[in-house]
Amino acid sequence: MRATQKRLVCILLPNKQHLDCTVGVRAKGCEVSNHVLRQLGVSDLQVFGLAVLRDNEYLFVDFEQKLSKYFGKTWNRGSLKVPFILFLRVQHYVESGLLILSSKVQQLYYTELRQKVLRSQSRHQEPLFFQLAASALQAEVGDLEPREESVDDDDNEWREQCHYFLPEDFFPSWLIKRCGRDYLLRHGPVLHVELRGVSRSQAILQYIKEAGLLEDGPITFYRVRQEKKELRSSILLGVALKGVHVYQEVEGKQCPLYRFSWTDIDRFTFQSSRFEMAAVGSLCLPKLLYYTPSAFHSKHILRHLTDSHRLHINTREALSYIQQLEDMQARQFYKEAYICDTTRLTHRLQSNSLTCSVSVCSVAVESTTACPKDEEEEEEEEEDGVSFTELEQCVDEPEELLVDDLADVLWLDELLHRGSICGPLVLPSSCWAAVTMEMKQVLRRRDDQGVSMD
Repeated sequence: MRATQKRLVCILLPNKQHLDCTVGVRAKGCEVSNHVLRQLGVSDLQVFGLAVLRDNEYLFVDFEQKLSKYFGKTWNRGSLKVPFILFLRVQHYVESGLLILSSKVQQLYYTELRQKVLRSQSRHQEPLFFQLAASALQAEVGDLEPREESVDDDDNEWREQCHYFLPEDFFPSWLIKRCGRDYLLRHGPVLHVELRGVSRSQAILQYIKEAGLLEDGPITFYRVRQEKKELRSSILLGVALKGVHVYQEVEGKQCPLYRFSWTDIDRFTFQSSRFEMAAVGSLCLPKLLYYTPSAFHSKHILRHLTDSHRLHINTREALSYIQQLEDMQARQFYKEAYICDTTRLTHRLQSNSLTCSVSVCSVAVESTTACPKDEEEEEEEEEDGVSFTELEQCVDEPEELLVDDLADVLWLDELLHRGSICGPLVLPSSCWAAVTMEMKQVLRRRDDQGVSMD
């Protein structure tokens, strides 16, 4: 193949880096995709696609189509000196970052999502932007040393320590104007320090999950017109996580018109630039008719909608497993924090003026742990009229993981960095003895005082 039959393609990544590859003049999108996979060192792009900028709009390349269809006549007249530009962009957003198995792809996903959040116009979700900024700071800066209580708010040294980030890198411009840079620099570290101890990977996963709550965060917009002869497209058709959102742009602001889940939509159809969306009959809505720039756009928008719906269906079961694991670990973390924090337990006992001391609770834990089961049933040692055998009978049995096939979710548990699912999921009953003792003392004290327990 002669050199004149080759084309140079430059792929721009979300992290502002780029990859270059050389392909034949008859190359398809899959050839560029394979080059990207090799250079990134990953086996699958997963949620990413290659997009071309056409008519000021990003259109995702069909890997089975020739690149000449996307670059037109300039592709045939091109040379190795001038590269053709493609963009590696998120094509399908996900509710959980655990669905992205490659750490490199997950990092690219997080990077693009960060830029989407900075351009968000969800002004009514202001508190969420502070949470997102804290997660991003923890992922990119790491642990922040807590502020000493003795430090004055006006202390210049402390104020300089708080200026370790630029608000423009973590907050939308409208929020900076509303709150002011000084306010964000003062209160941003307060939320950041609360995430101390959270690993970088966990902070990224938390950011991805929180960004999914933004109305216009994980969404891809296409501009369409209400009338065929309109000069400017004022309608934004958004491919979202769980369906389709329709916005109207008014004076630079996005005003929501419709929000459809995938189950609310009956069908999509197009004929040339005419694009129709019909909702299910129970919603009593007429067909939504819009006009795209061309039949080429209509076809690619329809393919994007179809692929997004298919991905939503295919990942529902995995998301259900992930949610079960996260709920299970959250419950276990709460139990461990409550049981193992002896300092807080001591403070609670003292503040409630209970006659039972921490030493008694410790004896309860040690006794129920050290004695074999047969000896526990025979032993009836009393303390304040309550036997240790009775304490164990009051403890709830450990909860079981209700998952049909544990092998299917083993990889999810490994991604959560929690170890094997086959191991113990909750603490043994004996560790609840101290808490049960405290609860009984509180109930007895309230009963003596005549306090109603309803």
